[in-house]
This record gives sequence, structure tokens and C-alpha cells, in this order.
Amino acid sequence: MEWASFAYETGPFHSISVLCLRHFPTDNTTQILNERLPNSTYENLWNLHTTVPLFLVLIIVPLVNFKSATFFTKFNSLGTLSAMYLLIFVFVKSSQWGININFSDVTDINYSPQFLPSFPALSGMLALSFFIHNIIITIMRNNRHHKNNGRDLSIAYLLVTVTYALVGTVFYICFPLAKSCIEDNLLNNFQSWDPMTAVARVFLFFQLVTVYPLLTYMLRVQMFTTLLRSTYPGFYHVLLLNTAIIIVCVMFAIFLPHIGTIIRFTGALSGLVYVFTLPSLLHLASQRKLGQQSWLSILLHLAIIIIGGGNLLAQFFVQDL
Repeated sequence: MEWASFAYETGPFHSISVLCLRHFPTDNTTQILNERLPNSTYENLWNLHTTVPLFLVLIIVPLVNFKSATFFTKFNSLGTLSAMYLLIFVFVKSSQWGININFSDVTDINYSPQFLPSFPALSGMLALSFFIHNIIITIMRNNRHHKNNGRDLSIAYLLVTVTYALVGTVFYICFPLAKSCIEDNLLNNFQSWDPMTAVARVFLFFQLVTVYPLLTYMLRVQMFTTLLRSTYPGFYHVLLLNTAIIIVCVMFAIFLPHIGTIIRFTGALSGLVYVFTLPSLLHLASQRKLGQQSWLSILLHLAIIIIGGGNLLAQFFVQDL
């Protein structure tokens, strides 16, 4: 099996290379084309897309079965360390690269078109940000002082917005290869031996270990509250649900290890239901009950639902990220 990657030597920092796993380079890059050797024993035992997801199950299973919501929220707060290091990581790497973006010269490796037909990938991901409201409601419900919910939620949204905007914008503008080379997991654009990248992977692993149990808890609460009118109907109920969730996640990790594709489809589907359809139908039902419904309102809200459906349909025509 052949593979190709292209390393870019970042100016005076010759020990740091950036990888492009998708395209052949121009004259500004150094090509590294090798034939993959037979897997070593280590690679067979520690394979990112086969054995590693199974090893992670041993760590995840004990964490997702806790009953207390306090454990999940406090444990998840430690994931802030990962976000802080990721910011530092991106700023350090970007300062080494400098500005590498061009909006006019199509022959420049740093050329970035201002519009691409793959934009539905972004709209699908953005819809997922609205879907997260379901999780926020569950978290806020367990707060001791509900009067602070508005303040805390505003601060949380502000910090998340700043973090995503800084990481995405700075990394994109400074990335020294073709922008299409950027992986859905930006750490894949770096050599595994790079010290800062190795530390970033450790922090990312820690963040995932803290976030995953919280998401599983939220799903458990919503499902059991709806079906059984209880947030914790029993240990075996919880164990069965968590087992099903973990099996699905492991299958995706093994057979579809493309987080960008998963996020945009999940966002577009959940967004169609929770962002575009249900609010529109509830608003129309409320207007009808109050006798305030009009054809203009009906057409407007149906158009919103159609837009959500179009957003989901468009995901099938976007090249995998």
C-alpha cells in the first residue's frame, strides 16, 4: 500500500514539519513519497483505527456509569486545560509560520478562494452548535444557584466563541501549505515526533475522556426522563444504554474515522429536527391556538423547514472532510 505526505520546513525551524496528506505539492514544498513497510508488532497492537478504540473502552466504561451529575460536570471542567494548551499550541506554530494566505493569485499555494461549493459542510457543523442547547439545559438544571444561569451561560458562550474563532482563523491564515491540506483533526498535519504535537495529543486525549462521559450522561438523562420518567432507573438500565452507545461509537471510530464528516451530518440532521422543524411547528401551533395564524407566517416557517432539509441534503454532495 502506498502513501504520500509532503513536509514543509518552516523557515529557520527546520526540525518542525507540516504534513499534507491529500495533494501533491508545488515547488515550495518538499515531497516525501514512500512505500509503506509491513506493519510492526507495535503498529498491529496500537492501531489508531482498530485496536485503540477497543483499548479506550476499558477507560471509558467505568466513567460513564456514575450516577451523580456533579461528578461529570466537575470532571469535565478539567478539560479546560486542554483548550488552553491548544490555544498556546496554535499560536506558537502560527508565529513560526507567519502569514500565509493569498486571495488573488490562483497559482499561489496559499491561495484561498472566498467561496467554495462545499460550504454546506460549514452550515451542517454550525447547526450542531444550536443542538447543544439540549445539553446545556440538563447541565443548568443541576446548578445550585439558578439566578446565575444567565451570567454563567453568557460567559461560557463567549469563551467558546473566542476559542473556536482564534484557533480556526489563526491556524487557517498561517498554515503554510494549501488550505485544502488542513485535516479535520489539525494535529494530523504534524509529525508525530514533534514535541508540542505529542503533548497536544495527550491533552486532547484527556479532554475527550472528560467530555465523553458528560455527553453520555446527558443522553442518558434525556432518554430515561422521556421514556421512564427517571434520570437513573437502575444500574442495569444505565449499563445497557451505555453499552449500546459505546458500541456505536467504536464502530464509527473503526469504520468511519472522519470526525468532520460525522459532525456535519450529525449537525445537519439534528439541526433539521431541533433547530428548523420543531420550533417552527410549535410556533405555528401557538399562533393557531391564539387565532393569530396567517398564510404569510405559514409560508415563512415552512420555508425555514425546507432550508433545514436542504442543508441536510447538501451534505451528501460535499466531498468527505
